[in-house]
Amino acid sequence: MAGNDRRRNIRKSNKKGPTKGSGGKGRRSLRGKGATPKAEDRVYHAKYKKKMERKRRDSGRHERQGNEFVVGRNPVLECLMAKVPANALIVAQGTGNDDRLTQAVQIANSRGIVTREVPRHEMDLMTGNSLHQGVGLEIPPYKYADVNTLIAEAADRPEPGMFVILDNITDPRNLGAVIRSTAAFGGHGVIIPERRSASVTAVAWRTSAGTAARLPVARATNLTRTVQTFQKNGYQVVGLDAGGEHTLDTYDNATDPVVIVVGSEGKGISRLVRENCDVIMSVPTTDWVESLNASVAAGVVLSEFARQRRTQS
Repeated sequence: MAGNDRRRNIRKSNKKGPTKGSGGKGRRSLRGKGATPKAEDRVYHAKYKKKMERKRRDSGRHERQGNEFVVGRNPVLECLMAKVPANALIVAQGTGNDDRLTQAVQIANSRGIVTREVPRHEMDLMTGNSLHQGVGLEIPPYKYADVNTLIAEAADRPEPGMFVILDNITDPRNLGAVIRSTAAFGGHGVIIPERRSASVTAVAWRTSAGTAARLPVARATNLTRTVQTFQKNGYQVVGLDAGGEHTLDTYDNATDPVVIVVGSEGKGISRLVRENCDVIMSVPTTDWVESLNASVAAGVVLSEFARQRRTQS
């Protein structure tokens, strides 16, 4: 009868017995995945692509330097007008024509530079990206001179030698500007270190306005030893830095063989290189201007040294 069921207080359950935890079934899903990788280490991230492109560009820079690609219609046209050496003008198939591309092809033809048309995906691989606007210029690696050869060649000239050493200069535009100033004021060459320095790339070529084709640039393994080599060959080494014992107004030995050492605007000249300079000289400026750009300072000093040499002759 209803109400007399002795099982009325028994709860029904499908469980066979009490359990503790999940038995390890959720252990894998709860396990931590570790720290989030840096953006440049994630293969799908844009910074990873930039890192790989930078590695490809820098790989073997000091042992061998491969061809460089200048891309974009304006940069390519500027390089051709500056007479930058080039192996080929590359044009992607299906690229729309305009005045800049037409002029680039005309200049390339007049200089005997081959114009090649390639599929767009192939050009993407050649240049490392797809932002080339359908045109690229293949530039061969720059052939650097030897320091000892430059010293020997300068000894055979009627005028005393004048060189510029760049220390801690990493902007290729500064390098190009110094090359141009050195050529304009009768210098015989520019020396740069192999490491931590701008090299003669297409940017430096353009900034030099073609003078890099005629003024030699040498690479030195050790700038301190290079300074000492110049001194052994009768050169006076003048370092440009604020607070020097001389200023451009008081230094009058530019008629002798001279080397001008220029450091970066931020770091200046390296300690060992500075200690080996014969003279530390500053360029007088107005009080509220802290320092000059490296290429500007080099141009000012080169101009004054050239004036002293013209006056003596």
